[in-house]
Amino acid sequence: MLNVFTLANGRLFQEEIDSLDGLTSARPVWVDLEDPSPEEKSWIAVKFGLVIPADIIDDDLEESARFYEEDGAIHIRSDFLIDDDEAPRNVRVAFILHDNVLFSVHREDLPVFRLLRMRARRIPALIEDAKDVLLKLYDADAEYSADTLEGIYDDLEKVSRRVLKDEVNDQAAGEALAAIARQEDLNGRIRRNVMDTRRAVSFMMRARMLNADQFEEARQILRDIDSLDSHTAFLFDKINFLMDATVGFININQNKIIKIFSVASVALLPPTLIASIYGMNFQYMPELSQKWGYPLALCLMLLSIVTPFWFFRRKGWLK
Repeated sequence: MLNVFTLANGRLFQEEIDSLDGLTSARPVWVDLEDPSPEEKSWIAVKFGLVIPADIIDDDLEESARFYEEDGAIHIRSDFLIDDDEAPRNVRVAFILHDNVLFSVHREDLPVFRLLRMRARRIPALIEDAKDVLLKLYDADAEYSADTLEGIYDDLEKVSRRVLKDEVNDQAAGEALAAIARQEDLNGRIRRNVMDTRRAVSFMMRARMLNADQFEEARQILRDIDSLDSHTAFLFDKINFLMDATVGFININQNKIIKIFSVASVALLPPTLIASIYGMNFQYMPELSQKWGYPLALCLMLLSIVTPFWFFRRKGWLK
């Protein structure tokens, strides 16, 4: 899918292109290619003289190839977060700044891109050129990461109430561990995302491609990203605490089961001993030579069972 964005009266307008003729007449400030076909890439080459490599958004990428300049064009590779309930993930996006036009290539639509399109349509004078588009994307990315962190706070609060206030059985502990693991994975992806955004904005500042206002905006984006680091670190500590607490409750439940077997084995040891003694090969069996031999043996075995349980209950070991 190929979308072009043009500026008119300070607002960003989107148009989906389905032919070379439609692209030829456009004067875009931003060209967005979502999972582009070879034909759409050829349109870009004809219209703008820019060849987009086939492996431009491959995950296997050298660190030195994430930010560089080539033939007057600036190339930037960045990861953007998608907070999906089923599978949170980071999606690679390739940016090319060529002849004052920003080209973005990615495999799927991103929440940050949708957020920028919505704001640019509603807020006049938000974007003035292609560099503003790139900065606003990184600004929206930092804000999206902050909103996702707030969601993690809320989800962990629910887990905390379930683990620390309610009685935790094995099923509840398993559900809590699954929720904690998901939040840990999402928090790690956010930390990676903000780190990548920080590197990209720093590269733009070092490359001296920004004017004074854009440079100050980039500094503000870096300050916002720095404020997120403390939150991600705190969430990692909170996740580790909840993980340890949940595992501790699982161990307590398992120890309760083991305690039942331990108490039962100790309580049944005396009657087993009595039965073993009465089952020995005597010349004259006591239970046969005496009238009350069997009843006496059974009463003695019952008393040897009740007495340990009474002692354990008095000690509180059966609670």
